[in-house]
Amino acid sequence: MARDQIDMTPLQSRDELVAWIEAGVKPESEFRIGTEHEKTPFTLEGHQPVPYEGAKGIGALLEGMKLLLGWEPIMERGNIIGLYDVTGGGAISLEPGGQFELSGAPVETVHQTQSELMAHLAQVREIATPLGIGFLGLGMTPSWSREQIPAMPKGRYKIMRNYMPKVGKYGLDMMFRTCTVQTNLDFSSEADMVKKLRVSLALQPIATALFANSPFTEGKPNGFLSFRSEIWRDTDNARSGMIPFAFEDGMGFERYVDYALDVPMYFVKRGEEYIDVSGSSFRDFFAGNNKILPGERPTLSDWANHLSTIFPEVRLKRYLEMRGADGVPWGRLPALPAFWVGLLYDNDSLDAAWDIVRHWTAPERQALRDDVPRFGFKARIKDRYLFEIAKECLVLSHAGLRRRGRIDHLGRDESRFLEPLERIIEAGRSPAEEMLEKFNGPWKGSVEPAYQEYAF
Repeated sequence: MARDQIDMTPLQSRDELVAWIEAGVKPESEFRIGTEHEKTPFTLEGHQPVPYEGAKGIGALLEGMKLLLGWEPIMERGNIIGLYDVTGGGAISLEPGGQFELSGAPVETVHQTQSELMAHLAQVREIATPLGIGFLGLGMTPSWSREQIPAMPKGRYKIMRNYMPKVGKYGLDMMFRTCTVQTNLDFSSEADMVKKLRVSLALQPIATALFANSPFTEGKPNGFLSFRSEIWRDTDNARSGMIPFAFEDGMGFERYVDYALDVPMYFVKRGEEYIDVSGSSFRDFFAGNNKILPGERPTLSDWANHLSTIFPEVRLKRYLEMRGADGVPWGRLPALPAFWVGLLYDNDSLDAAWDIVRHWTAPERQALRDDVPRFGFKARIKDRYLFEIAKECLVLSHAGLRRRGRIDHLGRDESRFLEPLERIIEAGRSPAEEMLEKFNGPWKGSVEPAYQEYAF
């Protein structure tokens, strides 16, 4: 998650909310790729969760990273909770259960994404290994109960922790037990944003199936291929899902703002303090009618923070965030930005992808999204298996990356990063299905070998 913004100008009109998002519009020559990934820390000895405190805790890991990298610490009430790279724009932050997140800097090519990732992993290992900490690349912790996982000292998470059980069955699982990889991409106009949002929303289940690898809960198969994706179906439906209004006439920045105004808030940040306003709408706050802060008007920072607490399958901020994929081992991480860059940053591929999805109805898109956590590639839409559509999209992405023609020092274009996904399509099964075969075969009914085979 990004750092909470600090621009304290009070807002006067809805137009300012729209303008804040619209400021993301940029020419194609300035398009960038941002990749974020989370990984679960575990003790190398015993494969247990890692607490924040102590000489071998998450706090110590962040302190070590601060010394190694020279990045600015992000502090909260005397605790180090993240690091920020003032020069490059990257950041390291903590999710509620200690999941360690790299928010990559905005880069121009997937080659740079790969380089950034390799550097990050080398740096993290240098500090983590002596502390006896390893990292797992799965969409969900395979063996721990929720109760076992220590909470990180972040004010916003305390508010979310209290609120989540009121609005869904799985909110605390989402917070404490899941990991994702996501990619953030730009748009050149309002119309370009709408087209990319529609295509990527409709096709998000393909990323879910290609990256599905969370089939275990507390040491046993949970009946799903991506339980992380299933968790999002009952976390907080007022702020997540397939946002069907995005496909209606008149969709644009204003329509998204109207949606966001009615999404219940979590918190308002004033100085160091997080004020719990959970369940109240930004619209009421905007009108000066927040019961906790009567007469007070929101600032641009409040708006930016609020937008970061909305969790649809694709999120609009000043860029679009692809949110449908499970966290994966390092070798497969660059495949996610590669897949979406090939589809969305090449106009021919974007048009062809729109042709695939344009006739799908809202109920059909929803049914596909509902089915994919359990059935993966075997989910269907309009008499087609998702597998066939995934195959088609991979071909389009590959062609888009080739046409982009961004070459590395060995003369290779970005399509090489799709190789792990092409292997998955060739095998005809998702990573989760492969893991389940191992569990029932060589792993002899134990998830412990995952801590070697799927570690960073």
